[in-house]
Amino acid sequence: MALPATERIVPVPVNRIELEAAVPFGTLRRAFEAEVPPVDAARVRELVAEGAEWRRLTTEAAGPGIHRFVRFWTDHPTPVMRVGGADIASAVYLIGDYSTAARMFRHDPGALLYTPLRVELHASRSGGTILSVDQPSSRLGSYGNNKIAQAGFELDRMLGDLLEELSLPRPSVLRR
Repeated sequence: MALPATERIVPVPVNRIELEAAVPFGTLRRAFEAEVPPVDAARVRELVAEGAEWRRLTTEAAGPGIHRFVRFWTDHPTPVMRVGGADIASAVYLIGDYSTAARMFRHDPGALLYTPLRVELHASRSGGTILSVDQPSSRLGSYGNNKIAQAGFELDRMLGDLLEELSLPRPSVLRR
């Protein structure tokens, strides 16, 4: 038995950003993981359980960089992909911050589809590393809500700050 539901199809244009860095994969991966630490999920649970104020929770859960990003999830698919016949070093991350996500969630919880941001690194054939990420505002603009769009532009700025902290150039679409 099918549940009653309505369908809505929303075309979402997206700008995928690809930066090829002239550094080995391991070097950029280590720099990225140092700059964007894993979220301390146990600490976040403690803060929630003790009824911490929002400002305290978001401050303690934020990453140390100007960008504030933390890693919510990390995967290193290379061993599995190697079994499938592709021996290319790769790492995939979900990064974000609670403060910006909450600003969007208030207006449409569905915005969490696009935050945290998904970042992928892989070794290039030339010996460098390619970093790929979708421009946040290009996806979040599809909600037709100015508050969500503004948070998307804030994520653009934060992403550009992160890339600069990694000594990568700020992509043209992230310059405002």
